[in-house]
Amino acid sequence: MPKGYWVIVFHSIKDEQKLEAYKKLAGPVLQAQNAKYLVRGKPKKVYERGLIERAVVVEFESLNKAIDVYESSEYQAALKVLGDGAERDVRIIEGI
Repeated sequence: MPKGYWVIVFHSIKDEQKLEAYKKLAGPVLQAQNAKYLVRGKPKKVYERGLIERAVVVEFESLNKAIDVYESSEYQAALKVLGDGAERDVRIIEGI
């Protein structure tokens, strides 16, 4: 079964404190689901329409698990804490 991935690209971070509070809640949710961070940080170089802003790639055991975790009440609570602290683009993609 192909793995599932969250690909998250931040467009802007408006409130570092909200982002830190989000990370403190989201991290344990992902850890409990055996998710694995593959990429986390700012790019060293961007091309085309890329932004020099935070990007994150998280691996899950399956596409369904990636969707279920994102839609879980625990993760949604973390998103509520983030609120308007950041603008980001989240895509859930099936691996090949």
